[in-house]
Amino acid sequence: MSEIINLQATFIPNEGESFRVKLALDIAIEQVVEEAGCIQYEITEESNDKIVLTEQWASKEDLDAHSKGIAVQDLNESLSALLAEPVKLERS
Repeated sequence: MSEIINLQATFIPNEGESFRVKLALDIAIEQVVEEAGCIQYEITEESNDKIVLTEQWASKEDLDAHSKGIAVQDLNESLSALLAEPVKLERS
């Protein structure tokens, strides 16, 4: 049996871009929750300065497939000019 993977992704929007970052995340969430092995993929903390997305995956294989998927590629493209720093990804 695979170990469940828990992650937190922290997004720091450029000044004035919090709404657009959240919008891009909302679009991605709609797609990602349908992916195989996705247990949780939701915004759990939100302010103008920081947005935290909590992820839970059934296995490393599911997370790896997600990481290479179109939803992540589209999200990264959407966020490329909206973030003040790279996304911080932490296992919890």
